[in-house]
Amino acid sequence: MSIPAKDRERAQALRELLHHHNHRYYVLDAPEIADAEYDKLFRELQALEEQHPGLLSPDSPTQRVGGKVLEGFAKVRHRVPMLSIRTETDIEASGARNFDARVRRELGRKEGDPPVDYVAELKFDGLAISLRYEHGVLVQAATRGDGEVGEDVTQNIRTVGQIPLKLHGRDVPPVLEVRGEVYMRRDDFERLNEQQREKIAKGAKNEKTFVNPRNAAAGAVRQLDPAIARQRPLSFYAYGWGEIVGGPAFETHHEVLQALKGWGVPVSERVVVAHGADDLIAYHQAVGRDRDQLPFDIDGVVYKVNSLALQKQLGFVTREPRWAVAHKFPAQEQMTTVESIDVYVGRTGKLTPVARLQPVFVGGVTVTNATLHNEDEARRKDVRIGDTVVVRRAGDVIPEVVSVVPEKRRDGAEPFTMPRTCPVCGSAAVREEGEADYRCTGGLFCSAQRKHAILHFAQRRAMDIEGLGEKLVDQMVDANVIRTLPDLYRLGLQGLVALERMGEKSAQNLLAALEQSKSTTLPRFLYGLGIRHVGESTARDLARHFGKLDAIMDAGLEQLLEVPDVGPIVAESVHAFFQQPHNREVIEQLRACGVHWEESEPVAQAPKPLSGKTVVLTGTLPTLTRDEAKEMLEAAGAKVAGSVSRKTDYVVAGAEAGSKLDKARELGVAVLDEEGLRRLLAGTVA
Repeated sequence: MSIPAKDRERAQALRELLHHHNHRYYVLDAPEIADAEYDKLFRELQALEEQHPGLLSPDSPTQRVGGKVLEGFAKVRHRVPMLSIRTETDIEASGARNFDARVRRELGRKEGDPPVDYVAELKFDGLAISLRYEHGVLVQAATRGDGEVGEDVTQNIRTVGQIPLKLHGRDVPPVLEVRGEVYMRRDDFERLNEQQREKIAKGAKNEKTFVNPRNAAAGAVRQLDPAIARQRPLSFYAYGWGEIVGGPAFETHHEVLQALKGWGVPVSERVVVAHGADDLIAYHQAVGRDRDQLPFDIDGVVYKVNSLALQKQLGFVTREPRWAVAHKFPAQEQMTTVESIDVYVGRTGKLTPVARLQPVFVGGVTVTNATLHNEDEARRKDVRIGDTVVVRRAGDVIPEVVSVVPEKRRDGAEPFTMPRTCPVCGSAAVREEGEADYRCTGGLFCSAQRKHAILHFAQRRAMDIEGLGEKLVDQMVDANVIRTLPDLYRLGLQGLVALERMGEKSAQNLLAALEQSKSTTLPRFLYGLGIRHVGESTARDLARHFGKLDAIMDAGLEQLLEVPDVGPIVAESVHAFFQQPHNREVIEQLRACGVHWEESEPVAQAPKPLSGKTVVLTGTLPTLTRDEAKEMLEAAGAKVAGSVSRKTDYVVAGAEAGSKLDKARELGVAVLDEEGLRRLLAGTVA
């Protein structure tokens, strides 16, 4: 049965339109239409292809959904071998100079000759993949394998949104083999592991958390079931090519990368042309500084001679190109020994098992402690005292134990068990239904919680008690000078002077700060109480909605749920806090000590103009402090985050903005100056 011309033309138009929107969404991170509109177009194409199977083509966006479960992977022989490159073992800046010196020597360059031009790029910690396009359509994807023969993973690679099923633009070669790296972003990895932990907590069998983003990405690509692979959030960057037949003539490596980008293939914005060794060193140092803030893992940078003619002249040695080198950074995973497992008690009473480690240098710092998260994680990983373990540190993430090396375990090592009493105060430790964490029930009776509670109460964004720092709080709690928050306002000069390293002048300054802190605001006081799940923004919302503290204290769950952005978990936490008699007693004593604030009538809250928006502040603004800008944004409903990601809507940048501004530009996030911020707050920025 012939296919009507109008259906054929509509299907082709839909394919082109969906390819365009996929590129905008996955590669440029700048979508032009809402998800619902995209879904509508996608379903229309699906319906046409179901009605007329002859319309189905390998480059159709509907083919990303995954095919049948495979029995195994077919072998693919690479027409151009996927060779590895040598590694520069000197992780200091001199590693770049060593490579440049070798290249110049092999090219016969002398001192005083012009510098060699290089391409410098990131070395992604993922899985190398070859993508074969014929007449612009993706026909095959293969792993590196042994460099000569890899595995056909086409079905799984089709599920990666960043990888175009069809190239666009002019002069696309009839045959083009793109080489690149499939990887998993850190935020996607954390979300994936959180989902896995939830499944495990609900009793799901054969589920596990993943060791690191690289292993998670590699495991997804090598899934025999494409439907499972599609559930894993993968990304892709191209860094080179294999076979090219036809197409434009290129003179440099950088030209080819830019052509790939023009054809719709993702290429990192951190690729630069470097002129000589000094530029390579500067690149290595700059990336090293930014490494922790990158949204993905890298384990170094790569230098390549830019001129393709010089690459050919330099050739290969033992199947490695002389014209390229990988310059590593310090490892972010290392092996060490667990010397003990202690349990840390946090401000909210959360008990966290912490492995005390034989010191090891990981990711540029010396690590002595690593979190085991909770009892379930500690048991799943089966970490025991004396074990040899792999420790990981990436970005600002707290170091964690990734896995145990079982063959090095000593005889008689006993499994870890979470104590059922608080290791600090001896109160019962309980695990609430549906939660992974145990919590101490001691409250302010527990000195660990007491110290954290006092420091939280005194911090600048709460009661702003200048001079009340961690060491002083430790002294006062350990000496039983302070047992509860109101004791702060009962301190006397003589008692303070008696403390170690506390002179009369310092004591007078602290007493003055305490007196000044008595005049505060309701949002600050609420935040300072340390109610679980109540941050600064929620404290402001509660204060605006109810106007008076007593109204908040007496509110039922239904009333609390009427507050904008307060959900069931927060409402339950606030309600439970004020139902505790000892918490009400603390508040009454604080009032009796003179702590006060201005109260008002309840305010009907209009929708906030920036609700649902995420903003990052960086650099120094001309007239606003960071806190002032944050307060203005949060008052307008925005979430102010500390790092830039794909979820960021705006970055407000001032002088000396640094890596956050670079990352915003890399991801295509809108960047505003202070004037732009004020326009955003006024509602004149889209």
